[in-house]
Amino acid sequence: MPETNPDYAIARIDLPDSCTFGWQVRLQRRGIKYAKFFADGNFGSTQNSLQAARDWRDALLDKLENDDRARICQRSTRNSSGVVGVSKVTVCAANGISYQFWQATWSPAPGKRRCVKFSIKRYGDTQAFEMAVKARIEAVGN
Repeated sequence: MPETNPDYAIARIDLPDSCTFGWQVRLQRRGIKYAKFFADGNFGSTQNSLQAARDWRDALLDKLENDDRARICQRSTRNSSGVVGVSKVTVCAANGISYQFWQATWSPAPGKRRCVKFSIKRYGDTQAFEMAVKARIEAVGN
């Protein structure tokens, strides 16, 4: 990250044949790609364009980090259970029979996702929901 590498996500682009000289910032978060080129000529020098690239990258990382926190901490309008990370899921099998269950999901580490499902048919709607909520709380540690 920027704290350990000042040029994280920044690459130098020198293409003399097309008179292109500058710094390229490229990041990807949640499947969305972000990129911007900072030409030396637009900023007066190599150092100025590098600083502009770093500033843009840092502002973007701050924005993405704040958006991620908001997404994780705030209840989504799509959440009908009232509990973050707990949802009611219906699956239709190939034979046409549908199964319903309550599912608890969480992220134990960056890039990892875990879930556990509780059958409504087996436990009943209320108990399956309560089991999913308990599993989510135990997994997240809250």
